[in-house]
Amino acid sequence: DSSDDIEDVSLFDADDDASRRSKKSKIRHPVASFFHLFFRVTAIVVYLLCELLTSSFIACMVTIILLLSSDFWVVKNVTGRLMVGLRWWNQVDDDGRSHWVFEARKASTQGNKTSSEAESRIFWLGLITCPVIWVIFAFSALFSFKVKWLGMVVMGVVLQGANLYGYIRCKVGSRKNLTSMATSYLGKQFLRQ
Repeated sequence: DSSDDIEDVSLFDADDDASRRSKKSKIRHPVASFFHLFFRVTAIVVYLLCELLTSSFIACMVTIILLLSSDFWVVKNVTGRLMVGLRWWNQVDDDGRSHWVFEARKASTQGNKTSSEAESRIFWLGLITCPVIWVIFAFSALFSFKVKWLGMVVMGVVLQGANLYGYIRCKVGSRKNLTSMATSYLGKQFLRQ
């Protein structure tokens, strides 16, 4: 894999110039953008309103876990690829060793395959904000001694935190590869002289 053809996808597309911003502010994947936020926000709303709506803890827990699992799958397999061009997965080689792969979209000569600023903001805002909310819920459940809710809240932190970690590694991983390539190239040039 050559890292020369990996596009740098910024967290909030802050480095775009003004002319590209006006062209790229339109949401290109409205369904993916909707579902990127739908499962996350619905899980949080159900958690907040669960005790008001029903007295069944099991029904609340199953509903929230299903929403969090759906969110994990949608974000990892669909919205990350469509909205910002990042993806990550685990691969097991023939020796049985596990390898984590973090990728960024390859740069294209066509302008129609790049992500829009609006989609990038929606993606990163949802990806960062919701795990923070679940961490707040975890501390709230811990300090209010709601032990039965703590397990579910920890599940929310783990599932949404895993996606956040994976996509941050995708984002930073391409820069690390480029940095290590530049360092090794400059080191070789220095040794030749």
